[in-house]
Amino acid sequence: MINQLTLIIGANSGIAKAIALQVQEHKDTGLLLINREQSLATDIDHKPNNQNIAGQINTITVKDYQSSSIEQAVEQIAAYTQAPITRIFICNGILHSDDIKPEKRLEDFDAESFTQVMASNALTPMLWIKKLVPTLSTKSPCKIIVFSARVGSISENRLGGWYSYRASKAALNMMIKTAAIELARRNKNIKLIAFHPGTTDTPLSKPFQNNVPANKLFTCEFVAKQLLSIVDECELDQSASFLDWQGESINW
Repeated sequence: MINQLTLIIGANSGIAKAIALQVQEHKDTGLLLINREQSLATDIDHKPNNQNIAGQINTITVKDYQSSSIEQAVEQIAAYTQAPITRIFICNGILHSDDIKPEKRLEDFDAESFTQVMASNALTPMLWIKKLVPTLSTKSPCKIIVFSARVGSISENRLGGWYSYRASKAALNMMIKTAAIELARRNKNIKLIAFHPGTTDTPLSKPFQNNVPANKLFTCEFVAKQLLSIVDECELDQSASFLDWQGESINW
């Protein structure tokens, strides 16, 4: 019997899929997956030895991550009332694309690229949190996890470069910390976590893996396992946490 729900947003990323596959092993937990592609739920349903009960996995497809689409998706989420949402993983983010590359020097800084990176890494997660928080129960605990990065730490920046990515993650961290202060007054059952997964073997990190030691390049499965363990152990302490893949605190 399902007694809790896990919501995964941006559910087609490598880490998101790994989280979903591990969550679905628990028969008491239902999955709500939000993505812009149709194929995800099928990938998960066909996991070998899958023991899911009917209705454990539900997928919501959105056109984009604009405010109106997010609002429509949240209305659909609210229809799943069979159990409270106890974990939300917001997995949206961008480091590079065909047109965007992390800046190595000031001359590489581009206003349009900065705007796209900031929108994906900071604005989109906050829009989801804005729309979701009013729908969450004030009686059931809920932990909201956003994917940040150690390079978003202002105090630990000693290498420079990567202006847009650093700025977007620093902005995300600040908004998460600010929201936690407000939620400590409004809904003490919500815990906000900014998570640094380390260098994970995904398309996002692929161009930058050459200088990563073999023991520091993690699989999606490993990161998902670490994250789920960290989330389970985090207390509802009415404050935001900025944690790495070991569960260690990172300086904001």
